[in-house]
Amino acid sequence: MLTVQDISVGYKNGRVVLCDLRFELGQGQMLAILGPNGAGKTTLLRCINAMIKPWAGFVQVADADVFRMRTGEIAKHLGYVPQRNDAGRMTTFDAVLLGRKPHLRWKVGKEDLAKVAGALHQLGLENLALRHIDELSGGELQKVCIARALVQEPKVLLLDEPTSSLDLKNQLDILHTISRVVKEHQIAAVMTMHDLNLAFRFADRFLFLKEGRVFANVRQDQVNEDMVAAVYGVEVDIVPHNGRVVFIPKD
Repeated sequence: MLTVQDISVGYKNGRVVLCDLRFELGQGQMLAILGPNGAGKTTLLRCINAMIKPWAGFVQVADADVFRMRTGEIAKHLGYVPQRNDAGRMTTFDAVLLGRKPHLRWKVGKEDLAKVAGALHQLGLENLALRHIDELSGGELQKVCIARALVQEPKVLLLDEPTSSLDLKNQLDILHTISRVVKEHQIAAVMTMHDLNLAFRFADRFLFLKEGRVFANVRQDQVNEDMVAAVYGVEVDIVPHNGRVVFIPKD
C-alpha cells in the first residue's frame, strides 16, 4: 500500500533532516513513528504527502509515484491530518465536505453528500453536523479533521500527533476510531506519536527515528528496553499488563 524508499530531506544550507529512510506498510496496518523531538517525524509525514520535496528517494502509494502526481491526485491517495487544525467559521458538515474537493467536478452531487453523511455517522458526529467547528471541543474538532480526510477516500491516512492536547478519554476515543476505520476500509495509517504506551496499544508496527535516520523498524514483539534507551536516552522497564506491554521509566 505504501512504500517509502531511500528518502533524504535537507535544507538549502546543507543541514540534513532525514537520511536514507525506507519502510513499507500494507492494507489494514497502522504504523507509529516514534522518536524524540527534532528526530524528523513531522518532516517525514510532510514529505510522504509531497508537501516537502526530498533530495533523494521516492514514495509510492499502490505503486503510484506520489512526487509525479498533481495535487488533486495526491489528495485521492493520501489523507493528511496535521497536528494543529484551524477552526474557522463553518459548520461541521461543510468542513467535512471540503474533503470531497479532489472528487468534485462542476458541483456537489448526491454521492458527495452521502459520503459526508457516512463519515459523520462513522465518527459519531451526526449531532454536530450543523454546529460551527469553532464551537467544538478539541476531541470533536480532531474527529472532524479525520472525517474530512476520510471522505477524500485515501488509501493511506497520515496523522501528525493525533492525540496531542487531548485528555485521556479523547485520546483513546480518537485512536479507537482510527483503528476501526483502518480495519473497516482496509487502508493504511501512519501516525507520529510521543506516548509509547498509547502507540503500543494500537499500532501494528513501529518506526523509531533518531537524528533523522531509522534506528529500528520493528513489530511490537521486537522492541526491547535497550532500543528505547538508545533512542530516547531514558532507561525503561517493559512490563506485561493485561495482554499488553507498559513502558515504565526507571528514573
